Amino acid sequence: MPSWQARCLNTCIRILVRRRRWGRNAQAVARRARRIFGSPPFYQWLRSRGVRLTKVNTEGICGEWIEVKIPQPGVILYFHGGGYLSCSAATHRPITAALARLSRRRVFSFNYRLAPEDRFPAALDDALAAYQWLLKQGLPANSISFAGDSAGGGLLLSTLVRARDAGLPLPACGVCFSAWTDLAGTGASVHDNDGRCVMFYPANIAEFATAYLGDGSPFDASASPLLADLKGLPPLLLQVDSTELLLDDSRRVHDKI
Repeated sequence: MPSWQARCLNTCIRILVRRRRWGRNAQAVARRARRIFGSPPFYQWLRSRGVRLTKVNTEGICGEWIEVKIPQPGVILYFHGGGYLSCSAATHRPITAALARLSRRRVFSFNYRLAPEDRFPAALDDALAAYQWLLKQGLPANSISFAGDSAGGGLLLSTLVRARDAGLPLPACGVCFSAWTDLAGTGASVHDNDGRCVMFYPANIAEFATAYLGDGSPFDASASPLLADLKGLPPLLLQVDSTELLLDDSRRVHDKI
């Protein structure tokens, strides 16, 4: 059974977040997502107390380091969620600060260009550039771990595939929280969990996918990493709730690997 805290949070999300339509066009969907998704500034501050935040804006890379006082060797590269339309390194500080504290590792959380202003594959280009930038800092690939949520989890997988295909050394592992890996929304759980998922209705998947892809296809394997060749990737941990529309986005990745 979920904790009382989880039950209270789920009730709030059902009331404040879930809606059958997010907007009449891509711009409207993005505006609403940017108002709703991500933690508010006060909560960002509250959850990041006790860690050091250092802004980065160099060589086309924008983001921030999150560090504890005496970090252990190794770095986590964090891919934030937000449906490819919203959120940032700042909005995800409650997650990245927790990862820094619990792992005792430095976390680099990067910003990528958002749709509909910058559509696919802008986010993927920026994600690969962030990983290459870490390698250029002299960090061994096997000292880097990837982590990401929702759209960020799908972006993580696409980045691993692109890095592999480019002949880059791969990171030690990847961790995906509720990853969005199938932009076409073909998983059985999309309909089986309709009404059980606290955040989304099935029609929302097409709304967000269209805003991100524009005229692109949701069956493009670079956009939907479920469809990619997933051989030769580092170890992956996939975490997802049984009531989510995106349950099968993780299940099918697991089965394919």
